Amino acid sequence: MGDSTALFLGLDLGTSGCRAIAIDATGTIRAQAVVNMALPERDGAKSQQAPSIWWQAVCQVLRDITQQVPAQSIRALAVDGTSGTLLLADESGAPLGPALMYNDGRSQGEAKRIDAVAPRESAAHGTTSALAKLLHLRPDQRARYALHQADWIVGKLTSRFGVSDANNCLKLGYDAVHKCWPAWLGPLGINRRLLPEVFIPGTVIGHLSLAAAQATGLSPQTEVVAGTTDSTAAFIAAGATQVGEAVTSLGSTLVMKIITAEPIFAPEFGVYSQPLGKYWLAGGGSNSGGAVLLHYFSKAQMAEMTPNLRPDQSTGLDYYPLLAPGERFPINDPLLAPHLEPRPENDVLFFQAMLEGMARIEHEGYRRLQTLGAPYPSSVRSAGGGAKNIAWTQIRSHLLGIPMLEATQQEAAYGTALIARDGIRCKQALNQKPASPVDIGYNLGGANNRPERNIIFYDSENTDEE
Repeated sequence: MGDSTALFLGLDLGTSGCRAIAIDATGTIRAQAVVNMALPERDGAKSQQAPSIWWQAVCQVLRDITQQVPAQSIRALAVDGTSGTLLLADESGAPLGPALMYNDGRSQGEAKRIDAVAPRESAAHGTTSALAKLLHLRPDQRARYALHQADWIVGKLTSRFGVSDANNCLKLGYDAVHKCWPAWLGPLGINRRLLPEVFIPGTVIGHLSLAAAQATGLSPQTEVVAGTTDSTAAFIAAGATQVGEAVTSLGSTLVMKIITAEPIFAPEFGVYSQPLGKYWLAGGGSNSGGAVLLHYFSKAQMAEMTPNLRPDQSTGLDYYPLLAPGERFPINDPLLAPHLEPRPENDVLFFQAMLEGMARIEHEGYRRLQTLGAPYPSSVRSAGGGAKNIAWTQIRSHLLGIPMLEATQQEAAYGTALIARDGIRCKQALNQKPASPVDIGYNLGGANNRPERNIIFYDSENTDEE
């Protein structure tokens, strides 16, 4: 790849923190850092966050990275963010208010309007879709851009707002099959001027602006590559590559995805598909997950209780852990109520019962996908913070009845770093000339002493090459 000292950086933006991982050309991690962020403001169905919180975290985490490796060695970076999070910005990219987070459920009326015109296979269905949020925000004449979380950060890094990636844009209504914004957006009154220009993940978008370089400590020569959603980045990092292999992301939410030969669309169950090379990635995300656990216990408390869990002995408590009413998958019900009662006096039992409830949600999710045409998983890899909890893995393994494989890496930022690396690799392979759209693949080896394998798919005569 030219300079053997070049590094490639992935930025993973969640709801409670920002993580950065820098890798070399072989996939070996050379630096990593994390910065915590204030949690989103919650009030019933409302869930929102100030974008300035993200930018402050990004600047800090990148400066932390440059304390570990030379700034000039960062050849490229890519960003992932929470799927469905959306904000409006003016001509300069300044936010016109807080961002509506992935689980903001206030857009029930707007979701019904979308249901009336959108085709069944669109990922824009649902109360928490980015398109429903756009309608809910009611853009006025000041609004110039509708931006996802990752889009806004890319804009801050490059001073180029109004660009996005194909994965983030699915819930905004983007047609990944025909690679366009569809005509059915017209009857909804969507101003197409607000919609971003869409790139395939891995496409080089530009360089860091001088202002961003000064704020982050990186070189203005650093290239910025189109990224993806947080759950897709986690899937790429985990190492699944074959049809039937699945990855569950155990982060603030639970996201279940499986590789399929054909796309699966079932918005009535919160299921959608996105292209992943010559295959498809089908799945959905539940509102249950780590955010619920953190509402009741600190990370330190959970670490202290984990050795006392008894994964081979069920608590008998039938929980459906949610922070607020509303679920996306495997049940698509904006009014579904949390079920966390009765609460035992013993906190360890309460903690285990929540983990069991989330394991049942995961099992129901993969069964739901199977009824819709996906294979039942041949194996599941785990990503996110919850993957480190061995007792939880045992609970899940018993319920799922399939091998729980070790992920190549567990951090979404690693998958995004691979996108940055392979984006530059692909650009070099094409001699920096315009070409057909490229779906950037990922690498399974390097850091784990496995044979390095790049999966780069071209929308041309090389479609079947791996």
